[in-house]
Amino acid sequence: MEYKHRILENTMQDFKNSPVILLSGPRQVGKSTFLNYISRNLPGNPRAVTLDDIALRMQANEDPEAFLDALGTPLIIDEFQYAPNLLSYIKMRVDQTRNDALFKTHKQVQTLYYLTGSQIFETMKDVSESLAGRISLYNLYTFSAREIDGRKKLLVQTPFIPDHKLIKEREHSKHLDSLDIFKQIIRGSYPELYINKNIKTEQFYSDYVKTYIERDIRSIASVKNEIKFVRFLSCLAARTGQEFNASSIASDVQIDSKTADEWLSVVKNTHLVYLVQPYSNNANSRAVKRPKIYFTDTGLASYLAGYSGSELLHNSAYSGAIFETYVFDEILKSFVNNGIDPRDKIYYYRNYDQKEIDLIIRDEDKLYPIEIKKTSTTPSRDAAKNFASFSKEAGERKVMPGTIVCNTKTIVPVAGDVIAIPVEYI
Repeated sequence: MEYKHRILENTMQDFKNSPVILLSGPRQVGKSTFLNYISRNLPGNPRAVTLDDIALRMQANEDPEAFLDALGTPLIIDEFQYAPNLLSYIKMRVDQTRNDALFKTHKQVQTLYYLTGSQIFETMKDVSESLAGRISLYNLYTFSAREIDGRKKLLVQTPFIPDHKLIKEREHSKHLDSLDIFKQIIRGSYPELYINKNIKTEQFYSDYVKTYIERDIRSIASVKNEIKFVRFLSCLAARTGQEFNASSIASDVQIDSKTADEWLSVVKNTHLVYLVQPYSNNANSRAVKRPKIYFTDTGLASYLAGYSGSELLHNSAYSGAIFETYVFDEILKSFVNNGIDPRDKIYYYRNYDQKEIDLIIRDEDKLYPIEIKKTSTTPSRDAAKNFASFSKEAGERKVMPGTIVCNTKTIVPVAGDVIAIPVEYI
């Protein structure tokens, strides 16, 4: 299995030209593994240290200047969020190196620092401001279905744009029947689960949550009641694919709405969930304003929601929401793994008449509406009923023919110019 092969091909040039690289993503997705993997092709044979090492962490926080002086460049700093005060010293070194290159050596500055972190934490604003023009930001998520499939030709792939002509030409991964998809859904996509197939899924996620609480929540976030926080995670998981309603979750967890909002920020900034914003245009005041929540890994979501068996999950009331989450995650990874920021690419739509479209993909001046259905048969025409109403409220952008992502075996017409496609085409 070629680990993160697409990112390697699509971002290697940037890795050579940006003074600072920041690689962010959920815990245990392989950020350090990825940098170690590509380091053999990076100039200068960068040295690697991790701030998981308490002694190094103390040095980095107590005397950041001496810490950087001792290690030199190029340098990989793993779990960088534990010493955010390194930022200003990294900035000074980048600026000095640039000045030397401009006035003395006349050589292009290559990458000096490679940083990894499990949090888009509050200092990310400082990263953007302190290192503006000096840093490139990348995210890693768990394995995509294409990576799990393992065929190399599937790994070099464009982002998922549901243009019907492009879809029909798109290489696709192996078709799985519905129950097999749910086996993959409940196992999730963390690399360790596929590197070591003897790991029991439930134990892996139990350990994962414990590590998350101990290393991220206790050290980064000010969460006073850890039991309620885990309950909050479970309530979020039960609502994956739904709009975030702070008051509803707060009532279930027995916290106030402000705390629910704060904890959502913590979970989002540690990459466990992704918030999809509603699509609206200046002329459209009928769209709802709340974001929609998706867990970034279906195995973790299923574990937190209380499901331990794929057949039970497949037959549950939760199956539609978790299948939608699976499809969303694959679309998200198709953008991120190509080095594309998905925030201005992926939306959803719902108006105050409760007309909803699961996802809207924006590509330049075009909008592509997508519905997601668990069905393995051709979806009914009713699945496409809201596409027409969205066309009337989409503003100046052109609305393209709609697509229904499901688990049919082939691409099939549904109604008018709407088609249904198998999930493996993402």
